[in-house]
Amino acid sequence: MSRLAGPATRLAAGSVAVARRLGDRVFAWVRRGRREDLDGWRAALGCWLRLIVLVLGVYLLYRLVRAVPVLLWLFSASWTIAAWRAGKAVLDASEDTDGDSPEEALQGSPAEVVRGLLLEVMGDADTVHLNAVLAHLQKRGQWEGRTVTDLRARLTLLDIPHDRSVKVGRVPTWGVRRRDLQAPSPAAAQEASPSPSTAA
Repeated sequence: MSRLAGPATRLAAGSVAVARRLGDRVFAWVRRGRREDLDGWRAALGCWLRLIVLVLGVYLLYRLVRAVPVLLWLFSASWTIAAWRAGKAVLDASEDTDGDSPEEALQGSPAEVVRGLLLEVMGDADTVHLNAVLAHLQKRGQWEGRTVTDLRARLTLLDIPHDRSVKVGRVPTWGVRRRDLQAPSPAAAQEASPSPSTAA
């Protein structure tokens, strides 16, 4: 597919991948501001402060570009280069999976295979972050150009529990827990439950 795709398709796919990657990183950075040793609004105060810093940074960047318009060309060129590189990885991954969408990731593996993969990456720990799972896949030459958002979509499709409050090293973000992986899925539990007896 990547050999037939035009430059516009490659840039569009790469821009989406870069935007998702930046969004995941910004969300994770803001999320790390939460204090787990506090309760209520005090626990979330760090998140709000980081969000304010982020908004202030965007405003200052806007003012800087207005004052020095030539910087816009530099930012545009940087984004285009990053999107072009990411776009190649996305299209190559699409070609490798014969056109599967991100939601059909992990080569269409069934839920139990995906649970086994998550437990493998988790090792002896009780939790694992999805960004660690994604890094593990990419080291094995899989899921290049994909993001944590794509992985979350796949887990949702397979009814594998995951949420954004999973802690690894006291840092909460999107992840899975061992107890959720070892518990049977709702569909499997329904199939395993005996049907009520009709004998008198």
